Amino acid sequence: MNRRDFLKAAPAAALLSSLAPGAFAADPFRLRYVLSSAMYGEMPLEVILPEVAKTGAEAIDIWCRVHGNQREQISEMGDEAFAALLAKHQAKVGVSTRYPLGPFKLQDELAWVKKFGGKIVLCGSTGPKDPEGAEAKAAVQKFLEEMKPHVARAEELGVTIAIENHSKQAIYHPDSLRYFAEFNRSPHLGIALAPHHLHLWADQIPALIRDLGASQIPFMYFQEHSEGMSTKAAKEIEMQQLPGFGGALDYKPIVKALRDIRYGGYVEIFMHPVPRGIPILPTAPEITAAINKSRAHIENCLHQTA
Repeated sequence: MNRRDFLKAAPAAALLSSLAPGAFAADPFRLRYVLSSAMYGEMPLEVILPEVAKTGAEAIDIWCRVHGNQREQISEMGDEAFAALLAKHQAKVGVSTRYPLGPFKLQDELAWVKKFGGKIVLCGSTGPKDPEGAEAKAAVQKFLEEMKPHVARAEELGVTIAIENHSKQAIYHPDSLRYFAEFNRSPHLGIALAPHHLHLWADQIPALIRDLGASQIPFMYFQEHSEGMSTKAAKEIEMQQLPGFGGALDYKPIVKALRDIRYGGYVEIFMHPVPRGIPILPTAPEITAAINKSRAHIENCLHQTA
């Protein structure tokens, strides 16, 4: 892949500039971007935090190993040093993504996120793999019952637990998502909606967004399924996970659905490199340019729905 392609940020910047602020004057709906630290592999936070503003994000999503190591960096430097870094770069915490903890070991992380003014702790679900129909209904009801003490703590702290619809877990199939919307009663528990795990039902994504509604989706990935997501492939194929990089997913009906429900949660431009834990591109400027190219694509799709 020609690295210069990812450094040509001017066209994306020009498009973004042309779309703001007057383009949506009749409809002030905006998407709220958060930047994943994992996009930069295991680069130091000192390098990553200045990129938050450059990508149009309002906050950072802190990832841990194996996808990144920024949570481990914070543990090593200490919270006080991390707070100083945030202040230095005028950045703030929005999300902590903590898959290794699972949904039942989040108590300390919820408090840590609250300490830094963050809003979301993100993880996967448990239970049977990929249930459908009545099995999905039972699995979701059981999961929600098991989550009650953890949700109570999230409610106490004013933080939200976001559960990704991840393959090989209980909350994966569209049936499980719709049952979640039916039975979840807490605004402090929701879905981290992942289109890349809905690739078998891509045509249902806009309807699922409307069925869930804004109250049930505190977080959403902008990521597309690609053969380069889990298997080593040419960089061009791997990058197709990102909006605007030649993938097949049509984002216009997706962002139209987000507009229709007046979505106010975070959105995150994201992809998985192979192997996990490496930066998606060699340098921070290249990564930021790629994210901005995707953001320009999303904003253009949103502009077309106005």
